[in-house]
Amino acid sequence: MPESIWFRDDARRVRRPRLSRERIVEAAVALLDAEGVNGFSMRALAARLRAGTMSLYEYVKSKEDVLDLALDEVIGEIDTEEHGAWRQTIVHQLTQSRQVMRRHPWMAALTGTRPLLGPNALARSRLFYSALAAAGLSGPALTAAVGALTYYVNGYVAAENTWWATVRTPDADAEIRERVARFLEDNATELSRHAHVDDGDFDRHFLLGLDIILDGIEARLPG
Repeated sequence: MPESIWFRDDARRVRRPRLSRERIVEAAVALLDAEGVNGFSMRALAARLRAGTMSLYEYVKSKEDVLDLALDEVIGEIDTEEHGAWRQTIVHQLTQSRQVMRRHPWMAALTGTRPLLGPNALARSRLFYSALAAAGLSGPALTAAVGALTYYVNGYVAAENTWWATVRTPDADAEIRERVARFLEDNATELSRHAHVDDGDFDRHFLLGLDIILDGIEARLPG
């Protein structure tokens, strides 16, 4: 009687799927989420994929290729649909951008160091520019408005990510804010009246700051 396959180990052995660019990008995003840009390397990526480092180069030419692809992949998590008037569309997209950058803290380090020309980045830029152009901006004013909004979000989230990487918990955040507030009351009374350091509502602060910038942009619109 021939031996059945079910008696052998290879019946339960699962063959690893062949590498693909999609698998490489998925693993790269996971590695960047875990280790950040400084902890990213092709060797570490290959280890996560249980593959040889050189086998990755069948699908990408360099580490920089992988970083570009990974960045565009997570930018694709941002909605690129219009949401009402130009201002609502901008607020919706930038609120989503902040959420995505909070999930992937390494994004801020990459968005400022390379051209964003992937399909997802271009879709996002088209919506962004179109919304502001439809409002009436053009030329240098349009470019400056895009820059001001982009830098606001990138800077806010970079600071927010650094803060939570250091402080880590809401309780620790509240304790530090309380100590700073007491210090200002004792040593800088006038500043204490204006700087409400005990208010740690990052969401509300983000939207308020965004509204202030949009108010300035709206004030410059034709008519």
